[in-house]
Amino acid sequence: MKKRSILIFAVVVFQAISAVLFVINIISTVTGLFAFTWMVHELIELGAAVGLLLGVVLGAVVFVRVMQRTHRIEDQLRIASGAFMELLEDRFADWGLTPAERDVALFAIKGMSTNEIATLRQTSEGTVKAQTNAIYRKAGVSGRPQLLSLFIDDLMSGPLGTAAPSPPQGEHVELGLERG
Repeated sequence: MKKRSILIFAVVVFQAISAVLFVINIISTVTGLFAFTWMVHELIELGAAVGLLLGVVLGAVVFVRVMQRTHRIEDQLRIASGAFMELLEDRFADWGLTPAERDVALFAIKGMSTNEIATLRQTSEGTVKAQTNAIYRKAGVSGRPQLLSLFIDDLMSGPLGTAAPSPPQGEHVELGLERG
């Protein structure tokens, strides 16, 4: 990594020197202040052209590497998203949630209000409240923040895709405080 940084720095310095010499060459041609021989004049132009070409090559290499890194990060994000959804599905299955409770739990984890969930599911708020209470009871938590913390704890307990097994119902320990 250090060699790459030194190489990039050297190319940038070479480009800067080439640009300065190129500008001096143009000024001398226009004003006649500096008298360069035709050979020096051509060498300055050749150096500037080489500097520009190096900049194009360096820019292309950096662009390709940035694109590769972007694709790699997007792939990792897809994997993480899939792992989180897999974790959700595993916990929902462990808790024995019904399909309706799974939907409500997912919406609750996404941060939607009871009213928003009821509207999306085309049910009453009372039904959603009953379902969320059933979810909390089955998960062994007392509310939405604790429900979300179960998943955060699982994600933090190990690398994605290898989450820790679900604790038995009612025995989840968070920050040293036992739930029940």
